[in-house]
Amino acid sequence: MEYRVIRLERQDGIALTIADRGATWLSCEVPLPDGTRRETILRRSAIDDASADRSYLGATVGRYANRIAQGRLQLEGHAWQLETNPASPHQLHGGPQGFHSRVWTVHQVSGTEARFSLHSPEGDQGYPGDLQLDVTYRLAEPLAIEMEMRATASAPTPLAVTNHAYFNLDGSIGDVRAHSLQVQAARYMPVDGELIPVGPPAGVEHTTFDFRQPKTISRDWLADAQQRLAGGYDHAFLLDEPCAGARAPAVQLLSSRGDLGLAISTTLPALQVYAGQYLGGTAAPGSAAYPLCAGVALEPGFLPDSPNHPEWPQPTCWLRPGEVFLHTIRYAFRAALNPPARPSA
Repeated sequence: MEYRVIRLERQDGIALTIADRGATWLSCEVPLPDGTRRETILRRSAIDDASADRSYLGATVGRYANRIAQGRLQLEGHAWQLETNPASPHQLHGGPQGFHSRVWTVHQVSGTEARFSLHSPEGDQGYPGDLQLDVTYRLAEPLAIEMEMRATASAPTPLAVTNHAYFNLDGSIGDVRAHSLQVQAARYMPVDGELIPVGPPAGVEHTTFDFRQPKTISRDWLADAQQRLAGGYDHAFLLDEPCAGARAPAVQLLSSRGDLGLAISTTLPALQVYAGQYLGGTAAPGSAAYPLCAGVALEPGFLPDSPNHPEWPQPTCWLRPGEVFLHTIRYAFRAALNPPARPSA
């Protein structure tokens, strides 16, 4: 099957290539001060590559990004059974035929903006209600990408849409754990061995999940029981209030050499950090395969299993008839001729 590929580009700025299948980022090249361009995401070997789908490389995911325990929803006395993912009792990223696998309708607006739309009917992957979703990708500035999401539904339905790009700012296939990471979050979500929440958000202080000051991803790698359950970092953070309102960056990533940085701002309340420890063997362009931890996914959204936990301290993820789901994610890159000092490993 042939897929449509759109290239958005600003003069002296970012070049973002997106496919209509999964509204998937295929490439994100950022110009550097020396005149070269650097690839900043893990690219797919092919648009419909099965291993890339299992890792969601660059895909726009939903209806509900993250996990829903046992694939079960409940709200006000009503219950629904969702489609669960292969070899799992849970649903992940909207199910086996979630939005990552669909061909979206493309509305090309200009060379710097494209809108993708998708209709998800009642019962799609088990979800209630008809859903109409628009996702616009926009090169807002030479070094900034905005993702704007707008949706309406005919019945109450949980909704959490995000992009699942894996970032590696070094521009080569290598270990992303040498990157420096900062997450503005005083709380994270502890999980069990199947990455399902085991309680309310917990404080990050005196844990390996304290990224409030920049540190390399490798520094505390596998240093506690929570990480060992997940094979590393694959946890949600509840963003501090200013960051959850996009008034300040929620997360900042810095290349291992310190010459390229990425700051992500969002109106969504949480952020999933996945350091790619299960990427090993995922097909890369050419004959290569990605090693484990080749890239880090930084996924704004809601906490995992939020539809079943209205008591958690975040806005509701349920979209009701008459309401409009409207959220944004902003990816802002910065390049430096003279890299700043990096935190110690």
